[in-house]
Amino acid sequence: MADRFVTVSLEKREVHCTARLLDDRAPLTCTAVWEALPLAGDVFHAKYARNEIYALFAPFASTEPPLENPTVTPIPGDLCYFSFAGTELGTKAYGYDREVRPGTTVVDLALFYERNNLLLNGDVGWVPGIVWGQVVTGLEEMAEACNDLWRSGAAGETLSFRRA
Repeated sequence: MADRFVTVSLEKREVHCTARLLDDRAPLTCTAVWEALPLAGDVFHAKYARNEIYALFAPFASTEPPLENPTVTPIPGDLCYFSFAGTELGTKAYGYDREVRPGTTVVDLALFYERNNLLLNGDVGWVPGIVWGQVVTGLEEMAEACNDLWRSGAAGETLSFRRA
């Protein structure tokens, strides 16, 4: 199979990077994401994981991918996939402006832009993610924009994932 690539963008800031899908390590997750593209949503900056931005989506795979190519220590440029039950994100501490109810599932697509990340959540413990992509170009510019997002705020910003 030929390499597949996605463009990850912060729309308002007009910044993007390109990532290669890790089809050899997370084939089911890569297929699920690829078939769902394009995806875009409100961006959030992580509170617990450290150097992470992400968007939340309704489930888009016919079945949730298994935990393939997992990590709890993502490195700069990793794209990760998480799936959460509504009860895991239901506390107001997460700052979401919508209600996340028990019985619902939420998919989190994330970009890690700097080092020293640890996927440990005070509410639920270890949160392994599926690494499904690795940024190959534009990470430095994206990291600058992510730091600006952290300092200036995420309100009004969109994180998008599209086929490159």
